[in-house]
Amino acid sequence: MMNNSPSPPHPPDPPHPPDPPDAADPPDPPAAVDPPDAPDPSAAADPPDTANPPTATPTATPTATPAVRARDLTVVRGSRTVLRSLDFTVPRGRITGLLGPSGCGKSTLMRAIVGTQAKVTGTLDILGHPAGTARLRSCIGYVTQAPSVYDDLTVRQNLDYFAEILDPGRGRTATARRAANVTRAIDDVALTTHADALAGNLSGGQRSRVSLAVALLGTPDLLVLDEPTVGLDPVLRRDLWHLFHRIAADRGATLLVSSHVMDEAERCHHLLLMRGGRLLADDTPDALRARTGAETVEAAFLRLVDEATAADTPGRETARGGSS
Repeated sequence: MMNNSPSPPHPPDPPHPPDPPDAADPPDPPAAVDPPDAPDPSAAADPPDTANPPTATPTATPTATPAVRARDLTVVRGSRTVLRSLDFTVPRGRITGLLGPSGCGKSTLMRAIVGTQAKVTGTLDILGHPAGTARLRSCIGYVTQAPSVYDDLTVRQNLDYFAEILDPGRGRTATARRAANVTRAIDDVALTTHADALAGNLSGGQRSRVSLAVALLGTPDLLVLDEPTVGLDPVLRRDLWHLFHRIAADRGATLLVSSHVMDEAERCHHLLLMRGGRLLADDTPDALRARTGAETVEAAFLRLVDEATAADTPGRETARGGSS
């Protein structure tokens, strides 16, 4: 009979022992380091100049794109050209003052920047995106000249309402976050003692501060403030400008602040000077004074206005000279 069962397997060969590792070369001794030179007692640092402390001159933060970039920006309303081919940039993290007389186009320019102005032509990019793009809505805080508050609500109720719009949600975390933002914004504009007062019972300056608090709720990257200090007393104006500088320094936000009061130009890092829908200057206050040889920004602005007027009426000086 044939046996069909498989034959048993051969046992495996025993493993070879591993080769012993090569002996490692001993490490090289560390190189000797020369001892540091003893300080020269004759080269002692000069004591600080306490009589003339350094001024807090801001340094621009390098960035790939400015907060606002405009090229050939034009706005036509009916038969009137309100903005005429404006080219300018607004640097990030700084306060840019938009200054000029009433009716020169400041508010129109601000509406174009926040995306609410019709019939805008040219190129206008905000934070790297075209103006009016939906994604910019949560990145921009806008305060108009007229206070945008509900008179029949208290200060806190106004802010609670707008906080719900900016940061919706029903969870405890969202509720606590909104409450913290409301409290912070009220404190920012120094209205803590009036938080439970009806907005309709506040003064004009206080109502304007409620509007500013609403704009500060979401910690925006760009704050657009249309004449926020009009009608305020000098102390409150000073305190608001301190707040503007704190927002720019601590939060890295960009502020575009319009005004027709020229002494406020000195509080800005950068200036856009307008007249008649045209841009007369896009520069820093120091550079503007140096360029015109003026002692103040107001004097520099007036000099630029005279130059622009002379350029628009080339025969004026000739006629004046011929009559003498």
